[in-house]
Amino acid sequence: MDGLLFDTEGLYWQVGDTVLQRRGLRYSKALQSRMMGRVGAAALQQMVDFHSLEDSPESLLAESDELFADMLAEGVPPIPGVPEWIDHLKTLQIPFGLATSSRRKFVDILFEPINWKQDLTFILTGDDVKHGKPHPEMYLRAAMELNVSPEQMLVLEDSSNGCAAAIAAGACTVAIPSIHTQDQSFQGAHLIADNISDPRLWAMIATEQ
Repeated sequence: MDGLLFDTEGLYWQVGDTVLQRRGLRYSKALQSRMMGRVGAAALQQMVDFHSLEDSPESLLAESDELFADMLAEGVPPIPGVPEWIDHLKTLQIPFGLATSSRRKFVDILFEPINWKQDLTFILTGDDVKHGKPHPEMYLRAAMELNVSPEQMLVLEDSSNGCAAAIAAGACTVAIPSIHTQDQSFQGAHLIADNISDPRLWAMIATEQ
C-alpha cells in the first residue's frame, strides 16, 4: 500500500523526522530501510536501537500514530497508474487483495474515498500478523486468502523488506521501487519495474491469461 498505491512514504519520513527532531536527532535512509515493512512497535524498536533512545517503542508508536493520523486526514491521492492497473485486473477477472504492514485504522482512512475498495478479495494489515516483513507470514496468509499456492500469486512490492517477504513465501515478486526505496536491494525479484504502468508488468498478466 504505502509507496505503491499511495504516496505515503513521504509522510512516514515526516513523522519519523518530527519524532526524532524532538529528541535532537534526524531521520535517515539507513533507518528507514530498517523500519520498512516491520509491524507496529517492532518498527519503532528499530528506531530505538538505531539511535539508542531511552523511549519505549510503544510510546514512540503512540506519538507517531497521532502525527500520521493528522497528516492522513488531509487526504492522500493514489499514485498515478494505480486506477488503470486496478481496472486491468478487474477486466481480466483476476482476484486481488491488499497486504500491508500499516495499521488497519490507517488503511480505513486511506481507502475511505476509494471506490475499488469493495473489489479487494481481502485486506491484511500489520494488525493481522505476528511477524512483519521480511518474514513471509504476510504473503503466506495472502495466498491462503486467495485460495492459491504462493507460487501462483503475483506480488507487487516497493521495498527490499517487502520483496524479501514475498520471495521467501515463494511468490512471483515484482519490485516497483519508489523515490524513497530506489537505492534498496531487490535481489531475487522476478522483475524490477519502472512503475505500475510498466508494459513488462502488464505483459506478465496477459501471458498468464
